Amino acid sequence: MKVLLRRNISKLGHIGEVVEVKSGYARNYLLPQGLAVTPTELNVRAIEAEKQHYLEQLAHEKAELQARAALVADKQVTITARANKEGVLYGSVGPAQIVAALGEQNLLIEMENVVLAEPIRKLDKYEVKLRFSEEVSVSISVWVVPVHGEEADVEAPTEAPAEAGDNSETFDDFVEPDELGKKTTEE
Repeated sequence: MKVLLRRNISKLGHIGEVVEVKSGYARNYLLPQGLAVTPTELNVRAIEAEKQHYLEQLAHEKAELQARAALVADKQVTITARANKEGVLYGSVGPAQIVAALGEQNLLIEMENVVLAEPIRKLDKYEVKLRFSEEVSVSISVWVVPVHGEEADVEAPTEAPAEAGDNSETFDDFVEPDELGKKTTEE
């Protein structure tokens, strides 16, 4: 079935194009959602007018995104994290921490804009890509540094050996599992 697209649909086509789709997809999704119409002469002219309006709106949105990207371009943020002596973090730094660090500089970015292949797990400097749209993206520098004022490698507390005179637990009262059932039923 041929339909005329009213909106850009990824992996299908752009506004104003006539595309061939399965009839069930057209009847059950594209036509009821208003994403496509039947390709009549009247609809083609109407969609062309919609396309011009859409392209103007798209250009306006792209200009706004480029302005936002220019504010963030080449910025540096520093994120403090706890790490061991080798520089491996206890946890990781992800998009939420990067957005929060940018927010401290009064730069409002959404988490969806931060492009990380995987979370950051080591102390170092990273170039992180911020994608605002398919055409608009910038890079920022993210420094992941150890927490100051604390020792970076937190040792687990060691316990002193128990003395003979204290009330520490002993295994003298150990009961075999088979005997445990017998004792509870006898009581």
